[in-house]
Amino acid sequence: FVSHQVEILDWETKKQLCFLDKVEPNATIREIRLMFHKLYPRWYPARQSIKLDPKGKSLRDEEILQHLPVGTTATLYFKDLGPQIGWTTVFLIEYTGPLFIYFLFYFRMTFVYGLDERFTSSPHPVVNLACICHSFHYIKRLIETVFVHRFSRGTMPLRKIVKNCLYYWGFAAWLAYYINHPLYTPPSYGKKQINFAVIMFLLCEAGNFSIHVALSDLRRNGFKTRKIPYPTKNPFTWLFFFVSCPNYTYEVGTWISFTIMTQCVPVGLFTLLCFIQMTIWAKDKHCTYLREFKDYPSHRMPIIPFLL
Repeated sequence: FVSHQVEILDWETKKQLCFLDKVEPNATIREIRLMFHKLYPRWYPARQSIKLDPKGKSLRDEEILQHLPVGTTATLYFKDLGPQIGWTTVFLIEYTGPLFIYFLFYFRMTFVYGLDERFTSSPHPVVNLACICHSFHYIKRLIETVFVHRFSRGTMPLRKIVKNCLYYWGFAAWLAYYINHPLYTPPSYGKKQINFAVIMFLLCEAGNFSIHVALSDLRRNGFKTRKIPYPTKNPFTWLFFFVSCPNYTYEVGTWISFTIMTQCVPVGLFTLLCFIQMTIWAKDKHCTYLREFKDYPSHRMPIIPFLL
């Protein structure tokens, strides 16, 4: 075989950082990252963004050198992504916070609402139910993080964890404050509204979990190449017939049901922001599927069947 030479330049200054000689043509980008790491130990592989073009997208670990549009002398560009943190750690931090923050308000800690005896418990059963549902949601997320999720990308920039925690933890505190407030009033339509919301909540949680399991099964045995997800025998996965990201559809449904259950404005606002963010993610994934798979089902929408 004809060996390759790989020149790696700084993406901004175009200064040569290293020149790798006699690189095998079937070397992967991951292997090139490791070679680069040996020369620059402080830039571990997760910090490296290796590109064909300074303003282009990062190359995936599994891409092979000889399959790239380069000659025997390849020029690649390096960008430092900064300190990284593993996705499992990210999710554990993000989801543990809301779980415990909610309890501070549910148990009516004296520094939150005051010392008055009437502040120590709520006369409304829906407040207890809301705490159970909120806790169940985040406990489910933690279990999925440890036992279900398989991440195509191993890390994210450390600086983003602060923003993410402010979002999740801040909203958890805000909605918990009002739901557990001594002056909280229950839903207008009473038990009928609450029971409908609980059923909807449980169905959406089951659907969300089913989709996460189905997506995880696509990455068994460390398989990282993207595949088209299809419905399985599980009825909750049949939403794949209509949308590309049914996990987001079910997630939004979960928070809509929690809004109906609590009839609380902060929960409604959180639900709206969740929907906006997840629509952005869903559209991005949908476009990626369309770009990568010529046979991708044309009737699927990103997040809402037949609409969006």
